[in-house]
Amino acid sequence: MAICPECDAEIEVDEFDVDRGDLFDCPECDTDLEVTSLVPLKLDVMSQDGEVEFEVEDDANEDEDEEDEE
Repeated sequence: MAICPECDAEIEVDEFDVDRGDLFDCPECDTDLEVTSLVPLKLDVMSQDGEVEFEVEDDANEDEDEEDEE
C-alpha cells in the first residue's frame, strides 16, 4: 500500500513486485507517480518534463546554516 502525495489516496501496490523508478498513475487524481523509496514504500509526483518533484520538508535548517557562516 502506498499513499498518493497529491491527494492522499491509498494506492494498491504489490510491495514485493515493485522496483525503485517504477511508474504509476493515481486512480483518484490521475497524477503520474514514481517509486522513489522501497523501505518505506514512497511515491513522488512526476513533473511535466519527466523529473521527480521532491517535496522540501524543512527550510529552517538552511537559514541556520547561513547564520553560522557569518
